[in-house]
Amino acid sequence: MHAAIRDIARIFSTARIQNLQLFKSMATLPAKLDAIPAVDIDSGRFKYVLIRVDMQDAETKQEYNKVIVRGYNWAAFHADIYDKCQEELEAAGFDTECLGGGRILHDPSKRSITVYGYSQGFGLADHAVTTELLKTRYPDYESITWTNEGY
Repeated sequence: MHAAIRDIARIFSTARIQNLQLFKSMATLPAKLDAIPAVDIDSGRFKYVLIRVDMQDAETKQEYNKVIVRGYNWAAFHADIYDKCQEELEAAGFDTECLGGGRILHDPSKRSITVYGYSQGFGLADHAVTTELLKTRYPDYESITWTNEGY
């Protein structure tokens, strides 16, 4: 896993390496945190949020975190998605922080995903991190790309 993290880090600019540090802890995540799917998205065009999920090991006091992507076509606002996820995750004992949002165009028939835009309420998510997570969920897709253009 560490070799894969190094390969990912080479892809991104120095400014994004800090965000990639979040991936490093994934190799040793507690089972409870590891059980949270990294990606849960619908098909079509919809809003999405990038969320950091945090927990502390009760015995060791070690902090762990994981970044997840959530995007649904039922959401009128990015906050609708975050509020729902935050409620569920905090009820399970996790802390959360919204790292930003954007939009996703997901076409399963073409095996393609495009990540773009921003959230007026949460700001611009790091779409590079989002696309790397999407690639782990959809490894057989032909195209998973991102741009900061559009809304």
